Amino acid sequence: VVFLNKVDMVDDEELLELVELEVRELLNEYGFPGDEVPVIRGSALKALDCTSSDCPDCQPIYELVNALDEYVPEPVREIDKPFLMPIEDVFSISGRGTVVTGRVERGKLTVGEEVEIVGLREEPIKTVATGIEMFRKVLDEALPGDNVGILLRGVGKDEVERGMVVAKPGSINPHKKFKAEVYILSKEEGGRHTPFFNGYQPQFYFRTTDVTGKVKLPEGVEMVMPGDNVTFEVELLKPVAIEEGLRFAIREGGRTVGAGVVTEILD
Repeated sequence: VVFLNKVDMVDDEELLELVELEVRELLNEYGFPGDEVPVIRGSALKALDCTSSDCPDCQPIYELVNALDEYVPEPVREIDKPFLMPIEDVFSISGRGTVVTGRVERGKLTVGEEVEIVGLREEPIKTVATGIEMFRKVLDEALPGDNVGILLRGVGKDEVERGMVVAKPGSINPHKKFKAEVYILSKEEGGRHTPFFNGYQPQFYFRTTDVTGKVKLPEGVEMVMPGDNVTFEVELLKPVAIEEGLRFAIREGGRTVGAGVVTEILD
């Protein structure tokens, strides 16, 4: 869905038609259905100054919301899979205990259910979710896509940290070694300017965590050039909750230099 803003600054209707045509062509060029995409014209500033809902300046905003409702499909929620939520932040609430926040990736969690805190340590922490809240509203359950806070029983704030995951007991384990298929960004894409060799140690970003890992190139491969697709093994410095099919980013010095997917767990 496209919203053409600032139309109040253009008097020529033909110029607006031309801009819309160029936007649709650009979408087609990048593989989107440019000819079908709803394009709504309006002025956000004029809509902000509206004093009544019947004001013609407000109508494009209603059109935009309706287009989002009708054109953007409802995402399929993975409710039937084991519960998993990457931890984004940790809080301590006096008199209640420790609360971890994050966005539920899959599965369903109800109050009183047992969970495990997995990652960044060898053994998972077993606990119980004694409360679930979303935007100051108490919930009975957490579903995929929800941004929630989970109150954990008997867990200290110093025991959990960003990068761990809250998961159904036994559904996911922490690992250090894995094999991955990786694409290394080219110089033009903002990646490295030079190749890297065996023993390269960048940061690997999984969900909400970043951990340094050591790259082991396959036999016969001496170096990897920017723009290459490659399969190699990685050994992380800390165990992370990973599984086959998990995507990750490779970063170095504050910039992304590659992206990959876990194809095999090796430990």
